[in-house]
Amino acid sequence: MIAHFNNKKKVHFSKMHGLGNDFMVVNCINQNFLLSSSIIKTLSHRHTGIGFDQLLLVENANNHLIDFHYRIFNANGNEVEQCGNGARCFGLFLLIKGLTYKKKISVSTKKRNLFIEFLSNNMIKVNMDEPDFRLCSFTSCKKSLYDDCLTTLTIQHVICNVVSMGNPHCVIQVQNIKNAPVNKLGVKIEKDSLFPKGVNVGFMEIINKKHIKLRVYERDVGETYACGSGACAAVSIGIIKKLLHHTVQVDLLGGQLIIKWKGVGHALYMIGSATHVYDGYIYM
Repeated sequence: MIAHFNNKKKVHFSKMHGLGNDFMVVNCINQNFLLSSSIIKTLSHRHTGIGFDQLLLVENANNHLIDFHYRIFNANGNEVEQCGNGARCFGLFLLIKGLTYKKKISVSTKKRNLFIEFLSNNMIKVNMDEPDFRLCSFTSCKKSLYDDCLTTLTIQHVICNVVSMGNPHCVIQVQNIKNAPVNKLGVKIEKDSLFPKGVNVGFMEIINKKHIKLRVYERDVGETYACGSGACAAVSIGIIKKLLHHTVQVDLLGGQLIIKWKGVGHALYMIGSATHVYDGYIYM
């Protein structure tokens, strides 16, 4: 057994979560991590692996104006553009591992840059940039639409709206979140031909202008305890439709987020906790 391990490299990682949305975080700045879709699938398995919704990789920045680069892979091995809960965990990882001592850092992702600010008690504020309501940004629709023309679509016989937070979201307003067909309808909409690369599907119940409940079916994953970018998407659509205030509490299965957005022309902010669960290592 010792000889077997001697043929492999030890890779250190951290297990973290943001409101129950869990992650394996790997520092790729000072260690090599052999990456493939099959390896990610093996590691993400809940019974035989580490178990996680997403794998997060910490990498060196691509230019001097950015502090770090941030890569996200779903449990099935597909690389995705954005993860709000992951951004908070990414930030906390940098802090507890001594990779940064700044109060505010800039992070590049596959599609956009984020700004992460460290508050007290493991609360983290993320500048998620401005919501993008153009259908052509991630659907097969060629018509370009923006904020004041938020489109109402009928998909799988359900009325919904779409927005990009750097990753694609479809949001459905429901009367009672408990009875929402999250898994049954979520998988159908995720695979709809309108979304060639899939879509995250949010089910939003509006309690009042400052409070919503939300469940999210994440593409390639299924329903998760929380989805930070999904919370941002739902609130931004609610604000555009004049159903919500500029500051909204979002109740997810795993806890609460605060989303702040002043509207078109402004960046959207997400505030929530991040939790470090444990450190470990694997032989690869």
